[in-house]
Amino acid sequence: MRVDLNADAGESFGQWKLGRDEALFPLISSVNVACGFHAGDPLTIKHTLALAQQTGLAVGAHPGFPDLVGFGRRELAATPDEVYADVLYQVGALSAFLKAVGIPLHHVKPHGALYNRATRDLQTARAIAQAVKDFDPGVPLVVLPGTPLESEAQELGLSTVAEAFPERGYSRDGRLAPRGSAGAWIYDPALAARRAVQMVVKGQVEAVDGGLVPIRAQTLCIHGDNPQAVEIAIAVRSALLAEGVAIESY
Repeated sequence: MRVDLNADAGESFGQWKLGRDEALFPLISSVNVACGFHAGDPLTIKHTLALAQQTGLAVGAHPGFPDLVGFGRRELAATPDEVYADVLYQVGALSAFLKAVGIPLHHVKPHGALYNRATRDLQTARAIAQAVKDFDPGVPLVVLPGTPLESEAQELGLSTVAEAFPERGYSRDGRLAPRGSAGAWIYDPALAARRAVQMVVKGQVEAVDGGLVPIRAQTLCIHGDNPQAVEIAIAVRSALLAEGVAIESY
């Protein structure tokens, strides 16, 4: 068995620093780099890619809503055309930096409120998938399984990568528990590690509102802004390796 371990990163902005990318990158196999709309800036992108190159990570674009103040976690009233243009713009910006250092674009993964909206809104999902296809139909799109984002991407002929979140709570319907609700975030590294093994080895995880949720996990995400991100990555990595699960990018 194998699984990818990804992290959202490059989310500092100017003199404002967020996350511990230097400590986190050696523990994971792929990274989703903020493109400047919800976080990040040109110099942060440049520095993040240099660090990713040093640690041998696969690099993906992490486009979000244009909401620096809200860190891309507030849903905006963006039309499908706006979503399409915003995603294409951000992927193109990151790709310019990738081209400059000779790193291929490995994947695209939407961020925050944009990702969540695409898990329930077909038009948003189609706009994201269309932007990725128009940029490069060979680039995989990271998705929450069983949602419009997965079905729309597959209908357009994109490869999809099923993602699961060991440090986020799930509702019984298979969606992530709303931020701010009980159990939405997991900060205990040991608990996150147990959940990661359960997701990958058994294909399920406990829901915050009871019962077990079926899980398809080709990649596991650790949020770089989780204050325990490094400790969680260490625990998750160790637990998976102990179960004989290889950690490799897809």
